[in-house]
Amino acid sequence: MLTRRHLLATAVAAPAILRFGTGTARAATTLKISHQFPGGTIDKGDFRDRLCRMFAAEVSKRSNGDIAAEIYPNSSLIKTNAQFSAMRKGALDISLYPMPYAGGEVPETNIGLMPGLVTTYDQGLRWKKEPVGKALTDFLADKGIILLTWVWQAGGVASRSKPIVAPEDAKGMKVRGGSREMDMVLQTAGASVLSVPSNEIYAAMQTGACDAGITSSTSLISFRLEEVAKSLTSGAGASYWFMLEPLMMSKAIFDKLPKNHQDILLAVGTELEAFGRKGAQDDDVEVAKVYEKAGAKVSALDAATVGKWRDIARDTAWKDYSAKTATAANLLKLAIDVAA
Repeated sequence: MLTRRHLLATAVAAPAILRFGTGTARAATTLKISHQFPGGTIDKGDFRDRLCRMFAAEVSKRSNGDIAAEIYPNSSLIKTNAQFSAMRKGALDISLYPMPYAGGEVPETNIGLMPGLVTTYDQGLRWKKEPVGKALTDFLADKGIILLTWVWQAGGVASRSKPIVAPEDAKGMKVRGGSREMDMVLQTAGASVLSVPSNEIYAAMQTGACDAGITSSTSLISFRLEEVAKSLTSGAGASYWFMLEPLMMSKAIFDKLPKNHQDILLAVGTELEAFGRKGAQDDDVEVAKVYEKAGAKVSALDAATVGKWRDIARDTAWKDYSAKTATAANLLKLAIDVAA
């Protein structure tokens, strides 16, 4: 099992690129790992970047240096929205990627941010072992993507003005929702929407193109949105916004590796899921402290308010998604079964 001690012992950090390997004569398989989040070290920073570095360190250790890795944070290798397509084509090896960002290319991936569908970490993480997890894994493999680490993140709302807690609070505001389905719910509530990745929310709020952004607690912190926000709605106690942000890999690249290397990648990915959950939940608590310190008003969601958002979603986003394809309909049905 992974321990912090041996991960730190095997890690060598650089500002933007992390390399692992034994330096022996044999050539290592070098995997490029890309993500949109701020870079740090294996011990400090955005937990999603840390997860990538821990993954790289451990697969190098277990493969005796046969697998090396380069970490590219801040979308420094490939632009944020292009990473999924690049993996499908075999042009990028691995990314920690918000699944619904791929919705324009593969609409079924929007199941990864279906408002009101996942409401707890336990529920979301059960997907992996339930029929919905198998169906989603098989579908993505058919599209050229292997899931390595399941990571769910609860979200909240940073607003330049009044808090957005209940659906009626969004009326007349310009809001970034994070997926097509979340946008449908916001529009039904009377908001206008803006579609940008989370690393572009700060600029959109700063310029006034966006009044509020809904994103994960970690992104609310890492992208310093407290600097442009006067209000925060925290998802720590309850949330209608849960995003699936897994560590995923190009199947074309994965299939070229020897089986013992494939087994290492899958095993390490699974073992890091506990770290991913803890990182997300720790940030659910930390985000309120960050925004309070910055002088923002902090509001909380409760089960009744989450229910209001879910009711809108059932009548709009869920129906629209289910009507897209037979696969989408099946994924939604299986996900609802987990929530029952």
